Amino acid sequence: MDITHLSVFENKCWVNGVWISSEETLEVKNPLDNSVITEVPVLSDEVVLQALTDAEIAQKSWKNVAPNERSRLLRNWFDLLMQHQDELAAIMTVEQGKPLREAKGEIAYAASYVEWFSEEAKRGYGDIIPTVPSSEILVFKEAIGVCAAITPWNFPAAMITRKVAPALAAGCTILVKPASETPLTALAIAKLAERAGIPGGVFNVITGSSTKIGKIFTESPIVKKLSFTGSTEIGAKLMAQSAPTVKKLSLELGGNAPVLVFNSANLDQAVQGVMDTKFRNAGQTCVCANRIYVQSAIYDEFVAKLKVKVDALKVGNGLDADTDIGPLINRKAIQKVEEHIKDALSKGASLVTGQTENTDGNWCIPTLVKDVTQDMLCAKEETFGPFAPIFKFEQEQDAIAMSNDTEFGLASYVFTQDINQFIRVSRGLEYGMVGVNTGLISNAAAPFGGVKSSGIGREGSKYGMDEYLEIKYVCLGNIN
Repeated sequence: MDITHLSVFENKCWVNGVWISSEETLEVKNPLDNSVITEVPVLSDEVVLQALTDAEIAQKSWKNVAPNERSRLLRNWFDLLMQHQDELAAIMTVEQGKPLREAKGEIAYAASYVEWFSEEAKRGYGDIIPTVPSSEILVFKEAIGVCAAITPWNFPAAMITRKVAPALAAGCTILVKPASETPLTALAIAKLAERAGIPGGVFNVITGSSTKIGKIFTESPIVKKLSFTGSTEIGAKLMAQSAPTVKKLSLELGGNAPVLVFNSANLDQAVQGVMDTKFRNAGQTCVCANRIYVQSAIYDEFVAKLKVKVDALKVGNGLDADTDIGPLINRKAIQKVEEHIKDALSKGASLVTGQTENTDGNWCIPTLVKDVTQDMLCAKEETFGPFAPIFKFEQEQDAIAMSNDTEFGLASYVFTQDINQFIRVSRGLEYGMVGVNTGLISNAAAPFGGVKSSGIGREGSKYGMDEYLEIKYVCLGNIN
């Protein structure tokens, strides 16, 4: 499919209200066949630094725009995103690989953050704190200033709007560096932001070297807040680089999500929940099931039911209507999945269904193995692919202990019909998010984020708005 003729297609950068190009460019490839879709600019350091200066100037005006006007502009953007849902989804599928229906779902999900924060723009409430009769304590919430965001390839629309919408609602300006694998979705949604009337310099999308741009963001005193979604390794580097300028950070990093299925679970509900969280986007999500712990009394029946579902998944071109699993993002992603499968089988796991041989291209057959143990790679590392390892446990406390035996703490899932058990287990799991009897937990109204090495800060919800606001305390004495 040729996406270059779509009305929202763009391959230039959006900087200070102008679409710009550069002599040096970066190829954007379709993971389906590695064909080149187009090229995008590799912006120079000087251009990026100037973009920061322009964003600082724009922020001085934007923060003084009335909240209801910021709300109106964000609502315009939301409406345009939904009106162009099909075009945006096509661009995403071609550059990222996920099935078209999933891409359309992501556009709706991404737009929901713009809608949510269009409403929150009017609710940056402060406080009046009672104190002694001779004075008043006033608490104001003010925009933090110029922000920067670095976003990943697996959700190339939602990971942008989840950062940009609250920043704009709060009165901040922002520069976004999208993943080099998927810049076209970012540029397309920026094009719609322009049409929505969002002023130049308020929302900027720049492409180029991730290393160089990240270093500019972290070292610049203009940038007051940095938001990053990606690996823990890179997040830690960005955190260290940001220390000299003492930036506010939001880091949504790696995951190693456990699913705990107890004897009391509704088995069909649990199987569907695992399918929802494990195989969405071909398993390339930070909150997807990475370790599936099933209690012994229902273990064999659960594995059998899950096998039926996995065998029904169709691998193919994401543009085909009946495709469930598209290509993975690149060959490196395939190799990691294959490594985890090979390691598990070599250490005693049994293949239930899926691949035992290496595949060509970026294709990965959904694979299910059982009799998995804690000494296998898939127990310690995030697989990021359509590989479902099934562990067996006997006691509740064993499942909790194994689930917590990781440096990560982003998402976790519990399936049980025992209300007391769900309370105990939810409190015992060392994770920022717990899904109970569901595999779908992301929502614009909910605070998304993790603990431990999975990051700091929250995105979405009223708490996500606070990430872009500073608190100012004013002590008001008697006025004579």
